[in-house]
Formats: sequence, structure tokens, C-alpha cells
Amino acid sequence: MERNDEQLMDAHIRGDDSAFSELIIRYAHALFGYLLRLTGQRQDAEDLLQETLLRIHHKAHTFKSNARFKPWAFTIATNIANDRFRKQKRIGYIQSLDDPDHPIPETAFEDCNNGTGCNPVATIIKSELKEQVLHAIQTLPTQQRTALVLAYYHDLPYRDVAEVMNCSVGTVKTHMSRALHKLADILPVPGSEL
Repeated sequence: MERNDEQLMDAHIRGDDSAFSELIIRYAHALFGYLLRLTGQRQDAEDLLQETLLRIHHKAHTFKSNARFKPWAFTIATNIANDRFRKQKRIGYIQSLDDPDHPIPETAFEDCNNGTGCNPVATIIKSELKEQVLHAIQTLPTQQRTALVLAYYHDLPYRDVAEVMNCSVGTVKTHMSRALHKLADILPVPGSEL
């Protein structure tokens, strides 16, 4: 029988190394994606992921038995990222599409290979719009960016976002509303890019 996250955490606290490995397998990818969207930098996200996993391991004894693991892990990742932002006194940014480290993903042309037809111009525009959205997210204040990434990219309900951010659900809704208004001002009107 598969153990849930909280059971794995309890087993890890009791010394079961395989339990922690299972938690890493379950959450490393999601935490990395979250940190990448917060920082906009692959290397920063990798570094922060390592710090997050180490802190989860070292702070396991502080995990409350009635808590849920996912919000607790994302809270740790958020705190580590915010510490880094404060130290660097900057907000991460997304590299331009011209950057060889950030090429257009091969998956952008998947439809071209399956015989259903392909519009490479539309595919590139879609990829550029995705990059514009990611760049726009990087310009948001930290709290707004955090709420948006947790809610939209990681499908956390507002109560979990509030738990991660250590604030009320109303505050999360305010951050979300402000973030969406700012993004609406920054991003191009749909259809105007063609």
C-alpha cells in the first residue's frame, strides 16, 4: 500500500531513508518548476531546490503530525527564495529567446511531426507569448508573483497558498487580483500579435 506524504514524512523522522527519497521523487520536479518561475534563472532554481531539500531534511523534526506536507514544503521553498531575493536585492528575469540556453523547445513543433499539419509561424508566436508571460510574471512584486505561481502553475487552492505565504485567504485574493491586473496592463491584447 502506497503511503501518503505525511506518512512518508513520519517514517523519515523515524529514520527511514527510503521515505525521504520517495518524497524527493514526488516533489523535486514541482518544487524546481516553482522556484524556476519565481527566480527566472535555471541555476538559481537548482541552487534553491538543493537548499530546500536540505532544509526539509534538517527541519523534518519540526513537521507537525497534523500538517500537510505539500504546503509545508512549498513554504520552505518560498522562504528560501525570499531570503535570496532580499540578499540579492533584485528580481530574477527570463532570458530572451535569442539566448542559446533558452531555445524554443522542440515540443513546440510536435504537431509538425504527426501528420496533422503545422503552422511554424503560429507555433513560434505561441512560444514567444509564453516567454512574454513568464517575463511579465518576473516583473511582479514578490508576494504577487508567489501567489500567482502557486495558484496557477501548481494548482494550489487559495487556502494552501495562504498557508504557504503565512497570510489570510483574503490577502491571497488581493495579491492575485493585483497580479492579474498588472499582467493585463503589461501583456499584449490577444490577437494583436499577429
